[in-house]
Amino acid sequence: MSSRILPEFELKTPQSVDETLELLATYGDSAMIMSGGSDLVVAMKMNLSPDTVISISEVAGLDKITYAPGQGLRIGAKVTIAQVLQNDAVKELYPALWQAAEVFATPQIRNSATVIGNLLRGSPAGDCSCAILALGGHIVLQNQNSNRDVSIDDFWTGYNQNARKGDELAIEIRLPPPSAQTRTIFKRMTRVNEDLAKINASVRLEMDGKLCKGARLAIGCVGPTTMRLPKTEALLTGSEINADILASIADMVATEISPIDDKRSSREYRIHVSGVLVKRLVQQAIN
Repeated sequence: MSSRILPEFELKTPQSVDETLELLATYGDSAMIMSGGSDLVVAMKMNLSPDTVISISEVAGLDKITYAPGQGLRIGAKVTIAQVLQNDAVKELYPALWQAAEVFATPQIRNSATVIGNLLRGSPAGDCSCAILALGGHIVLQNQNSNRDVSIDDFWTGYNQNARKGDELAIEIRLPPPSAQTRTIFKRMTRVNEDLAKINASVRLEMDGKLCKGARLAIGCVGPTTMRLPKTEALLTGSEINADILASIADMVATEISPIDDKRSSREYRIHVSGVLVKRLVQQAIN
């Protein structure tokens, strides 16, 4: 049952990355990191009771989003959804991520919620998570001793679970640069933007005319984590995308997903609609 009253906790407000990492080394899994707080505060009003909350709101240097040709896009730990929408490079070169940000909750939440926070949450309904899984890339995790890069393909380990260790801070997400042949798109099915998605999906294609030279297809709300569709990717890769291939996509997607019934939708609806949604996104991407 939700409450307006937060549980008691100790609040830490480090001023630097080094101080944050020192706190994480001390408190480990007993501490929660807070940036925008749009997920954490809600969870704490429900049933989450961390002993310590480490706010990175005053840590400098984590709120930058930059693009460089040949290197790609870098999104810092404090970059908000609103910042993504305001970035011309994202809109032009990473349209799937921009589209996911555009339909993300409400303007108030977009001003506080962060991209990396959406990834760390690990919800299979995460819109930025779905777009980024299609785009590829990796998350930089840092502790007091070292940095490590974790591919987005390996980041989610289960429902609401990820590969970050208790002493690590997610510093940034890095997305690869697109080529002139890259096509990306995102869409979700829901009642209104304020709702979580019933289904969301994102597509990245590498096209040479009508020939698909590579595909990354991501879909959410049809399993315990946001997931890729390897069989459908293999169907597309190396093929000319024609009416026969498009017709096969819907049937193939249905064999790769394992949705459940919940308050937002039914298993049957998700099975029926998922393949149609992915097929339409492929059509729109190549056009």
